[in-house]
Amino acid sequence: MSQVIAFRPPLPNVDTLWAVVAQQGRRLRIADVHASRDAAQADCDWRAQQVRIYTQFLLGERQPLPRYSIRSIKRAELPRAWRPLPALGFLRGQFF
Repeated sequence: MSQVIAFRPPLPNVDTLWAVVAQQGRRLRIADVHASRDAAQADCDWRAQQVRIYTQFLLGERQPLPRYSIRSIKRAELPRAWRPLPALGFLRGQFF
């Protein structure tokens, strides 16, 4: 039996969204997008907590620590092939 399970509900069809933005050195990237500011703030706090927990690991990798902030964005500003960013800023050994 084939069944598709959605782990993340789709974003509502609104023009303005709240983005959690990751900054690592001079590079900026949208880490995640939320419909409400409260949800974005909770995600931003969680990501910052994960960075604090893994600070020694990230410093050992000689990578700048990612910093997270929240900003309002238009849906049109979201890149077409955008995917959420992992909390520590890397996936499969590649930093963003």
